[in-house]
Amino acid sequence: MPEPPYDAVLVLSFGGPEKPDDVIPFLENVLRGRNVPRERMLAVAEHYYHFGGKSPINDQNRALIGALERELESHNLRLPIYWGNRNWNPLLADALRRMRADGVRKALAFVTSIFSSYSGCRQYLEDIERGRAEVDGAPEIYKLRAFYNHPLFIEAQADEVRTAMGNLPAKLVFTAHSVPLSMAETSDYQKQLQESCRLVAERLSVNDWRLVYQSRSGAPGQPWLEPDIGDVLREMDRGADVVVAPIGFVSDHMEVIYDLDTEARDIARERGVNLVRASTVGVHPKFLQMIRELIEERFGLRQPRAIGQYPPSHDVCAPGCCPAPARRASSTLSDSSPQAITQR
Repeated sequence: MPEPPYDAVLVLSFGGPEKPDDVIPFLENVLRGRNVPRERMLAVAEHYYHFGGKSPINDQNRALIGALERELESHNLRLPIYWGNRNWNPLLADALRRMRADGVRKALAFVTSIFSSYSGCRQYLEDIERGRAEVDGAPEIYKLRAFYNHPLFIEAQADEVRTAMGNLPAKLVFTAHSVPLSMAETSDYQKQLQESCRLVAERLSVNDWRLVYQSRSGAPGQPWLEPDIGDVLREMDRGADVVVAPIGFVSDHMEVIYDLDTEARDIARERGVNLVRASTVGVHPKFLQMIRELIEERFGLRQPRAIGQYPPSHDVCAPGCCPAPARRASSTLSDSSPQAITQR
């Protein structure tokens, strides 16, 4: 029997605080080396304190890992799953140390980010290289490909939107994290988002849809992707029904439950708009099946699948793909990082 090409899976995510005492250290990790005013950090900290100082993202990753373990086992893929985060425990370097101690040599990484951009793709590759540099004898890590047009991702998202829409004659609004135009211009972020939204709407036979953005965190003078979900809701007719589908996010973490379920819902209520929010794909069975298929592709057990007008994404990113946006001369909040502060 030939030796399997990979001997583990690494789930790689952003991380988030799990108790009030974690919030400030977590945000300091996010902002290390960046020129973000402390008052901005403290304002974001209040979003976490609003929910008891705990982000949902870690529990959601635990649920994803447990469900993925069962999915792989049921298809005779006996691969241990490890978990590392960019900004909070369990940190990536610690996960690599555990993998090394367990004898892992080559692992596949599933990154909890759907669309290509510096912060959603290239930065995770940099995290991997930085983490491996900290750990002598660290295993080799190979990131699984982008899956924005995988048929099972589209089906899982369509299922969640269909459930949210029910029998409402609602407008369908997809949301994703806004990024600076300088980041969008160096990646396929917008193109991939538009294609995913189009494919989901097509599957639902919905013609009245649009893509908007949320969670902007930069200074007013720097251009970011628009329109913002809040501005769109303010322009809607009183009494309108709208289904908001956060297609840009894998799970219902802080950017979803605060920016949509709290802030956007308050705007909708003031405007007299009935807002229904679709769930993210989370642990949807089709999403889990998709992750398994991505792993099977790398084992040579199946051909890559994609639908729509673009082929399956590449397995290995080109050296210059999704570069970091150039910083501007001034040291404003938005110049400090590609995405300034994110809430997960």
